[in-house]
Amino acid sequence: MRVDACRSLCVLLLVTLFSSALPAAPQMTPLVRVADLDVGESQTVELANGDSVVVKLLDLDEVRDSLRNAVRRATVKVDVAGQVVSLVSSTYHLPITVGDVQIDCPVTQGYTQNSSKDNAWGLEKAARVRLWPADSPLIRPGTFVYPAGERWFASDTQMANVPVFVDGGEIPANKNIYYHYGLDFGGAEAMVEVMAATDGVVVSSGTESLPGYEDTPVRPRYDVIYVLDSRGWYYRYSHLYKIDDSIKPGVRVRMGQRLGLLGKEGGSGGWSHLHFGIKSRQPSGMWGTQNGYAFIWEAYQNQYAPEIIAVARPHCLSWAGEPVELDATRSWSRSGRIAKFQWTFCDGTTATGPKVRRTYDKPGQYNEIVKITDARGNVDYDFAVVQILDKAHPDRIPPTIHAVYYPTFDIKPGDELTFKVRAFRTTHGRETWDFGDGTPAVTVQSDGNANVHDPNGYAVTKHAYAKPGHYLATVRRTNERGEQAITHLHVHVDEES
Repeated sequence: MRVDACRSLCVLLLVTLFSSALPAAPQMTPLVRVADLDVGESQTVELANGDSVVVKLLDLDEVRDSLRNAVRRATVKVDVAGQVVSLVSSTYHLPITVGDVQIDCPVTQGYTQNSSKDNAWGLEKAARVRLWPADSPLIRPGTFVYPAGERWFASDTQMANVPVFVDGGEIPANKNIYYHYGLDFGGAEAMVEVMAATDGVVVSSGTESLPGYEDTPVRPRYDVIYVLDSRGWYYRYSHLYKIDDSIKPGVRVRMGQRLGLLGKEGGSGGWSHLHFGIKSRQPSGMWGTQNGYAFIWEAYQNQYAPEIIAVARPHCLSWAGEPVELDATRSWSRSGRIAKFQWTFCDGTTATGPKVRRTYDKPGQYNEIVKITDARGNVDYDFAVVQILDKAHPDRIPPTIHAVYYPTFDIKPGDELTFKVRAFRTTHGRETWDFGDGTPAVTVQSDGNANVHDPNGYAVTKHAYAKPGHYLATVRRTNERGEQAITHLHVHVDEES
């Protein structure tokens, strides 16, 4: 009896240990519903509230650039319960409301066809649409928070379906294109906190991982954390400068809990940022990207209640002499109406309107300012990045530049801010800062990305603003051919309480 009991106990322990090493079954049903469609195909989709809607893909149009044949804009025409609507796929576009439904298009087939990544979306048809009830939040309230401890668009970003450009990924000679499929938040290395977006179990932390997760998106790496939540979604946090000692495989983390510090480790390209990605099972049965832009937008709105947000992204890439359209139509105001769009360009000229067209004669990286003002007088700024190449010398890639500051919240007059900058594709010259408050220019020198992971690769300086207000800090660097990279940062200094 004792031997049998011992054997039974051992079997029970083995079963328990084995079961705990396997992915748990999802306990929470997501609010989003997903349908993959070919042109002409329709599906009946049951929404989260139990209602059903018929959605049909009528048409797909993908516009490619003349430099690399990269998809720059993908538009689908969809019939939703008898109403026809056009949707632009990702690239900072949010779901729109059509009758009793919210709908977006996270990806189309063109983004998987000449990509350097093997079908990161798990899409096997022409396009994917996602649907929610019209009055529904996009992700269940109380289950998701903004994962970076900094202000919205505090630095450069790289969101879904935008070809990577900061680290040199858009050299025309490259055959395949890295269409970004996660969400990149630029920030100050070793300063910005990275937080868990959800409750969940740590499946992988650095090179350590739980056993039994081979058929999942988990790919351990020294700078990466994977967390599995109760929806059955996997969250990847990459390029971390440091992973907190408490974040170990098997540990349960709480939403908002600190995971580590933002950095530029791993395959970062040398610019400091958090790569945040979500993977879930897709209609194809494959693991694929669950585009998180709409979720982080909603989370930021809920946490920080901004009155106004300027959006002039994604970046533009063009040959010198060809027209470029700058688009700020994705900007938003809580008041519901943006009264003014005012553009200030690097050459000192200005324009008005949500969209403007410009032609650049000289290669370089330009950074054009848009100021938006809503009906209540609230203002915000964003910056349209424009990278211009010389068609006669496509191998001569102009320099680019990445700048950050910290902290980005609750800045008072006299507070010392840390500014960091790094140039790319040149080791010639130095960076020059104009902090936008009439103080003298400051010159620094980064390493030009000579050593991608160098902890001293960014040049650092400090600055304090004496008065409250909106300030535009400008930093630039010129290479040996006279091609300039320029960027801006928007710093809001609050009134003293």
